Amino acid sequence: MKKISKSHISFFIIAVILFWIKTYAAYQIEFNLGIDNNLQEFLLFINPLSSALFFFGIALLFKKRAKLVLIITNFLLSFLLYANIAYYRFFNDFITVPVLMQTKTNAGQLGDSALSLMSPFDIFYFTDFFVLIWLALTIFKNVTVDNRRSFKMALLFAITIFFFNLGLAEKDRPQLLTRSFDRNYLVKYLGAYNFTIYNVIQNIRSSSQRALADSSDVTEIENYRKANYDAPNPEYFGKAKGMNVIYISMESTQSFLIDYKMPDGQEVTPFLNSLVRDKNTFYFENLFHQTGQGKTSDAEFLMENSLYPMAQGAVFVNKAQNTYHALPAILKGQGYTSAVFHGNYKTFWNRNVMYKALGYDYFFDAEYYNMTDEHVKNYGLKDIPFFEESIPMLKSLKQPFYTKFITLSNHFPFEMDPEDTDFPAGDTGNKVVDQYFQAAHYMDQALQQFFNDLKEAGLYENTMIVMYGDHYGISENHNEAMAKVLGVEEITPVISANLQRVPLFIHIPGVEGGVQKQFGGQVDVRPTVLHLLGIDTKDYLEFGSDLLSKNHRNWALFRNGDFVSPEVIQVKGNCYDSQTGDLLEDTTVCKNIAESVNTELQMSDEIVYKDLLRFYKPAGFTPINPNDYEYLGPKALKGEKSSDSKKTETTNTN
Repeated sequence: MKKISKSHISFFIIAVILFWIKTYAAYQIEFNLGIDNNLQEFLLFINPLSSALFFFGIALLFKKRAKLVLIITNFLLSFLLYANIAYYRFFNDFITVPVLMQTKTNAGQLGDSALSLMSPFDIFYFTDFFVLIWLALTIFKNVTVDNRRSFKMALLFAITIFFFNLGLAEKDRPQLLTRSFDRNYLVKYLGAYNFTIYNVIQNIRSSSQRALADSSDVTEIENYRKANYDAPNPEYFGKAKGMNVIYISMESTQSFLIDYKMPDGQEVTPFLNSLVRDKNTFYFENLFHQTGQGKTSDAEFLMENSLYPMAQGAVFVNKAQNTYHALPAILKGQGYTSAVFHGNYKTFWNRNVMYKALGYDYFFDAEYYNMTDEHVKNYGLKDIPFFEESIPMLKSLKQPFYTKFITLSNHFPFEMDPEDTDFPAGDTGNKVVDQYFQAAHYMDQALQQFFNDLKEAGLYENTMIVMYGDHYGISENHNEAMAKVLGVEEITPVISANLQRVPLFIHIPGVEGGVQKQFGGQVDVRPTVLHLLGIDTKDYLEFGSDLLSKNHRNWALFRNGDFVSPEVIQVKGNCYDSQTGDLLEDTTVCKNIAESVNTELQMSDEIVYKDLLRFYKPAGFTPINPNDYEYLGPKALKGEKSSDSKKTETTNTN
């Protein structure tokens, strides 16, 4: 009995130690968690231990099958670790439960992006799994577990270590589990596996919030909104009244590309550069993306709802059944026809469901385009044929129209077909960064062609065109190469925050614009556009501040709770001088902005998680019924019933 007991405990201890070392190595190699002191380093070292003891300890309950269950548990936890590693390599973030739902929704369309994140050396993260199999078949072949004392001891140690860990974490970061918007903090202090458990609990909690909400929950938000409303600038209010509106989502486009030249002197984005100097263009050079895990879909949500995206997952996937007062629905009350043009299939990011909730009349997805091999790359139709084929459909819409075009070519990993570009790649030695310039140049060419096509179609003069970068293209995982691109020694926290700038162009023929210096975020675009159209936003529950208002607040927050302003920048809870990049001892200014940031994020989350807009109707707004919309595809134009439709009515493009 004693010999068997020692043997199965030995196998258990070996499994725990191997898994512990592997996880800690992964933390050091793969993740940039921002370790600031020895206590945080110690917590990072011990936090995998409680998870290993707890999950592997469960295997001890299975007696004869204990080794098998332990090996399976090791594989599942190793797979979770590796999934986080691959996800972090591009998104600089950790997988959450809502993200898993997004993956299911978007499965099959990840292609080269997913493969490019993997390396042959990644087998290291499964080495202990194979070692345990070998040990189970040789040295510990005849070992079984015949009592539950071992499980109880493992559970006791796991709980003790976890609460010891949590106590130290709370000392270094008070209210860690209640006030942190940043998943980096949670993983740094508690570990990837404990974070997953916490995340599951949080999602169960959030799923019940809608059922418990009522109209009284809106009152505080409504009062905050009225107190922070920025009146439109009389100089610009109504300047674009009655004009068509075209939004263009510029995939992965960051502001450092504007006026950037390659070593041979070629401009990466010559057309966009020309718009910066165009007298009819407002160019906002300090506009920051505010997306979360929903990336492009989050940018759409921000731009059309003036609400912040979810901290975990994507609103498009997780909250598509909510009530919204979105831009297409608002403009419908002004006689506008609305449509989206996108060279990917309508189910990607759950758009075919979400667009109905936003009030779009039409959705021209991949079914409407010529998706031949030479025209398709990775996520869908290449930008040049996409815009070319969209013009006839755009011309068929009743005016005035509000439309959105979602580009795709400038997408990670940015690899271009040789026949599509002769523009030189970068010379940083980093394939992703070097290819980024080629993909961005191709997109720039497509945009120039689209402007020319609008002029030929007679649509240009009466159309306001809003072009925006949706999110970053180059993540922090490529900082070494980006330092070469920017000509700096290293990417400091302040430089990294400033790299989150994305270009915003509002081009209005006949209206004098200019380069705008004020700070803002994507959440600020909707009130800016509506005020240019002569529609006051004072009665809408939104968190944007008109960028052209004389009272515009001069800061922008990030979804993790950090923020930027002309004076100070907060990164991972630290306060820096925006001009010098120095860490500040006097953090008063940061604390003042941080209070507003936390309030806005919490209130926006209240609206989204509790579906509060169902209890509120803005003055003059006509609610829409999502069930009134069907995106049946081009077959409906011929009188055929689409296979995914439950209705018999057809799509009409006149």
